[in-house]
Amino acid sequence: MKKFSLSFTFFLVYLIGWSQTLDTLDFDSFQTWVRSYHPIAAQAEINLRMGDMEVRQARGGFDPLLYGTMDKKEFKENTYYDKQEAGISIPTWAGIELNGTFERNTGQFLNPEGSVPIDGLFAAGASVNLGQGLILDERRAALRQAQIYQESTVSQREQLLNELYFNASESYWKWAVAHENVKVLNEGVELAKIRFDAIKIAYQQGDLPAIDTVEAFAILLNRQYSLQSAENAFFGASQLLNTFLWDEDGNPMLLESGVIPQGLYDEFAPILEKEDLRVAVSSHPLLEIADFELASLGVERKLKGQQILPVVKLKYNFLTENLGDFNSPFFENNYKWGVSVYTPLLWRKSRGALGLANAKIDFKQNSRDLKEVELRTKLEAEINSFEVINTQIVTFSQNVTSLESLLQGEIRRFEIGESSLFLINAREVSLFSSKLTLNDLVSKRRINFAKSRFAAGLGFDE
Repeated sequence: MKKFSLSFTFFLVYLIGWSQTLDTLDFDSFQTWVRSYHPIAAQAEINLRMGDMEVRQARGGFDPLLYGTMDKKEFKENTYYDKQEAGISIPTWAGIELNGTFERNTGQFLNPEGSVPIDGLFAAGASVNLGQGLILDERRAALRQAQIYQESTVSQREQLLNELYFNASESYWKWAVAHENVKVLNEGVELAKIRFDAIKIAYQQGDLPAIDTVEAFAILLNRQYSLQSAENAFFGASQLLNTFLWDEDGNPMLLESGVIPQGLYDEFAPILEKEDLRVAVSSHPLLEIADFELASLGVERKLKGQQILPVVKLKYNFLTENLGDFNSPFFENNYKWGVSVYTPLLWRKSRGALGLANAKIDFKQNSRDLKEVELRTKLEAEINSFEVINTQIVTFSQNVTSLESLLQGEIRRFEIGESSLFLINAREVSLFSSKLTLNDLVSKRRINFAKSRFAAGLGFDE
């Protein structure tokens, strides 16, 4: 009867759950908090602002330019010249530059070509490039590249958020498995304590030899050591999780004592839509970023191609003393026009720049193609790992069940005097080790689910 009472206490702990009421930080709430307040999430939004500012800066190349000059020389009470000029220049997307000027010049030694009516002279006209710069010039190229960069910031933002999603998910489930391992090992320690106390009482009553108490105490110490290591791992996982927790004001937060993750074995039936993931990887943010870089290089190549053309710049201005008199036909009266043409003889600089631009595009295209292959290969590996882990979980769950049955059988043998404390401990060690392995597999499945989404270029559900 005493032996029956002893064996009963061996498994009393299995009937005792954690009675404490603990706060739970579930995975969905954790993700929502990280997405809302983590500094990287804020950086992702700032990235969009940077794109907007790049475009604004490039548009500044088309801002109207207002200018004015005064140039006067007096010597020995003689006014050699007094030249005044003001004007405005308006660049346009079409490559035509509109301009208007007003000049008034006086003086005894004024250059004859600077002579204008006493009240000044107005001029209004335009200049246009008929050769180099007709299709594309540096101003328009800079704006187009800024617009491409602005578009790419959306993909850069998405990639930053995807990385945050994966890192946060991995950290959470490592925290969860560390907590589950503490529970398993704590269960083992409580069981060893009950066993040690029971065996000590049995020894004092003369039912068991002293060596059994030594063995039971050694088992207790060994399990306490394992529990201490697991608690240290849980503390480290908690500290890592803290790095993902920030408040609304951008201040780091710490998990309160007693906060635990949701159960590692809570209902989880994710289905990887393999075909959807394979389609999604085609628009992976990293590939989109590479495509935008190729587009920017394409603008650069087009600009370099334009620079092979000769420079042919035509200028024309109406001239009038009064702003209301701009009514003369072209080249009939009151006008100023000119054309300038120049070109290198060998074009080595321009041809070299164009060749370099083509080489950059080829290099980037090769890198982009390689990246796509790598991403697709990575995705297939993660999908396969997810399926294998699911199979392993089923297999190992059966193994745990079998080990539990073996332990129950060993207990019954001990009750009738056909087994020993050593054999029971060996069965328990195998069972607890298998439970830890199963915990690890279940955690890996959840992490691998996040890995598969990340490999396909997906992240937070929005």
